[in-house]
Formats: sequence, structure tokens, C-alpha cells
Amino acid sequence: MTLAAALLPTAARAGAQQYEPMADSVRAGLHAAIADRASPEPQFPSIQEKVSWLTEMSARLTRRMPDREARLDFLKTVYYEAKRAGLDPQMVLGLIQVESGFRKYAVSSAGARGYMQVMPFWIKEIGSKGDNLFAMRINLRYGCTILRHYLDIEKGDLYRALGRYNGSLGKPEYPNMVRGAWEKQWGWGPRVIGPR
Repeated sequence: MTLAAALLPTAARAGAQQYEPMADSVRAGLHAAIADRASPEPQFPSIQEKVSWLTEMSARLTRRMPDREARLDFLKTVYYEAKRAGLDPQMVLGLIQVESGFRKYAVSSAGARGYMQVMPFWIKEIGSKGDNLFAMRINLRYGCTILRHYLDIEKGDLYRALGRYNGSLGKPEYPNMVRGAWEKQWGWGPRVIGPR
């Protein structure tokens, strides 16, 4: 495979977030949530938990991301951005598996981009003109912030928030796929998602 072919966007199976009008205060809050670009080293409860989590998740991701350094950077960023948004990092890994299959340059038929399949309209709504949705940290920050926004709208109901995230609110297929990936591939401790 040539470098040019590797950099071309690939199709993704995912649906897409839908534009929903929001209050200026909500838009400002979401903009502030994505404005700080740099992801510092994530804070784990203990150094042992950090080593255990990174070792275990890295082993599970090796087939999809062979480069160890890139894989660890990705996992640290997922952990940081998920925790920053009040999300379970393993659930975010399940969502990424379903959305893009861990393909950085995935593009859905609706135009959603990157690991977390973020729709470009979000740049205008809450971001900055130069934001690149294929950049790992930007994509993960947007995706986690958007999912947190949907969780807030749905008063903590992850099942419905995932439906909103995918543009399939009220349909069980997508939330159940994320739940399945989360439990079967990325499970690490207790989790609650809502009705099946």
C-alpha cells in the first residue's frame, strides 16, 4: 500500500450526528470544552492502575494499531478525553470500534470523520475554522464533548445519548452494538447503559 493510498479517507459504517439548534450558552460551553487542545498525561487512580490499564488495552488494540508508540499515545488520549468529559474510557473505545474500526481517516457516507466519526458541522457550531477532524486529539476531544452534550440532554441515559450520537435515536441497533463492543472487547469494571 502506498503512503498516498494509506492517507485517503476510507468508508465507515457509522451513522451521523444530526444538527440540532442549541442555545448560545450551550454552544459557548461546548466551544470552551474543546478549546484547550493539548492533552496532558492522563491521571489514573494509581501508577499500578495506569500500567495495568495501558498494558491490557494496548494488547487488545495491537492488531488494529501495530505501532506501539502511536497505540499508547492514542490510548492515553482516549483515557484523558473520556475522563475529562465524564465518560468511561472503555465505552469510548467500544464506540470508536463501532464508528470507525479505529481508522483515523474513516469517512462515513454522511461525511462524518475520523475515529469518532464527527460531523463537520460541529466545527462551525463549537469549534474553530482550522480544526482538523482527522487529527487524533481534536477528533477525540470533539467526539467525547459531543457525547457528553447528548448525555446531558438525555439526563444521563447513555442508551438514548448513543442514539443521538449516531443519528438513530429510538433505534436499538447502534446502542446495542456499542454495548456489545464495550462488554466483549473493552470491558474493564462495572458499566450501565440502559435498556436493551
